[in-house]
Amino acid sequence: MADSTVQNTAKKFVLNTGNAIPAIGLGTWQSKPQDVYNAVKWALAHGYRHIDTAFAYGNEKEVGAAIKDSGIPRKDIWLTTKLDNDWHTRVPEAIDTSLKNLGTDYVDLYLVHWPCSIDPDNKSTVLEGWDFIDTWREMQKLPATGKVLNIGVSNMGIANFEKLLSDPSCKIIPAVNQIELHPANPSPKLLGYCAAKGIHCSGYSPLGSTDSVLYSDDTILAIAKARGRTPQQILLLWGIKNNTSVLPKSVTKERIEANFALDGPGLTDEEFAKISAIQSRFKVCGDSWLPQKMFFGDDE
Repeated sequence: MADSTVQNTAKKFVLNTGNAIPAIGLGTWQSKPQDVYNAVKWALAHGYRHIDTAFAYGNEKEVGAAIKDSGIPRKDIWLTTKLDNDWHTRVPEAIDTSLKNLGTDYVDLYLVHWPCSIDPDNKSTVLEGWDFIDTWREMQKLPATGKVLNIGVSNMGIANFEKLLSDPSCKIIPAVNQIELHPANPSPKLLGYCAAKGIHCSGYSPLGSTDSVLYSDDTILAIAKARGRTPQQILLLWGIKNNTSVLPKSVTKERIEANFALDGPGLTDEEFAKISAIQSRFKVCGDSWLPQKMFFGDDE
């Protein structure tokens, strides 16, 4: 069955807060300062209204400057940033620092970047007597300040969700879980779990990162050729049809524009199923650099 024409550039997903997150965003991980400034300006000029950054990326100031210089009203842009791992005990200070960097009074979404509370005095170890449940208790205070409209998590699997959501201190269900999502890391169990809890999933590395092997996958290539699309566009269409927002990252003007050119006929159910059946498996972002394991292989 063919999908009818879809307007993905205007598509939004309604969160459990009632706010709506744009389906397509610009990711800024690993983007250098001047490059990210240009990328954000190009993206906003081309129609993007969703920008994703993080304190850990070291580019909040440039992202904020580009938003300001774009001439697009702040209220029309969905802006996400994230709490860094060694700031878990200093949530109020962390959000104020990010807001100052970004040059804005509020962010639309503030995420716990990783459910791993790192000792700021020894970043190779976890904090004693503190974990992500304590962090979430502090995060829950932010919406009342007006500095954050929605709170959520990132890189959170089912096992850690079970710990968080079953704790008596958890009064607010995360609005979003930002995770690595692409056909080679589809995480259907985690997506199903989050959907059942009313948690929207947003996909980072939706293309499988730079020079992704997915670009040469026979299934992706065949559908791209039949559709007159690029492999990257097919991957993004798959992510959106999977009811996830997508955060492709690029600092190249042509690619930024191509990644947004997703209006028109959507994938058929058959095409979506073929892509979902791809057997390749890999992760762009692992957890070996952290002092604590985050991924337990239980989300497939």
